[in-house]
Amino acid sequence: MIKNIILDFGDIFINLDKTATAREMTKYGFKQTTPKLETLFNTYEKGGISSEEFLETTGALFPKATKQNLTDSWNAILLDFPDYRLEFLEKLALENKYRLFLLSNTNDIHIEYVKATMGEEKFNRFKNPFEVFYLSYEMGMRKPDTEIFQFVLRKNKLKASETLFVDDTKENTDSAAALGIKVWNLQVGKEDITDLKAHL
Repeated sequence: MIKNIILDFGDIFINLDKTATAREMTKYGFKQTTPKLETLFNTYEKGGISSEEFLETTGALFPKATKQNLTDSWNAILLDFPDYRLEFLEKLALENKYRLFLLSNTNDIHIEYVKATMGEEKFNRFKNPFEVFYLSYEMGMRKPDTEIFQFVLRKNKLKASETLFVDDTKENTDSAAALGIKVWNLQVGKEDITDLKAHL
């Protein structure tokens, strides 16, 4: 029996264009993601460097781009947050049947942009249904690393067998499933978080 639900943010609630940042960065000489860039992105997503350091390091690799160009390109991935998903989440919370947790790989620049575009009231409406709002850059951990799931289970005294984790990235749901957590690897464009009840 599911008692706890851990939910991802990107492409679960907020729509993403996952190729947008790379597409925008081609204007400034980006060709492909290298191991060096991958490490930089992951370090930033785990809060290992500040936004200022991240922009400076990226700017040194792409000198044609200003900090504003880099910030705009970085945020291009973030699209709209449909109201119907927020309303669904609020109704789910009102049922008071499940403990709800957010677990998102995100970073400071992205979350500040989300707050600014959503507005404080709507962002708080989104945060309020969750018992804990876990963001990777604040935790020093990121999905799919096992430690992040173990931390959430341990910290909140959750049983893996009573917990459902919803994420659009198979690598993440596979990692959670290996710990005995029930998972739903949501297929973006074919399924929606509003289909959740079918997976409980």
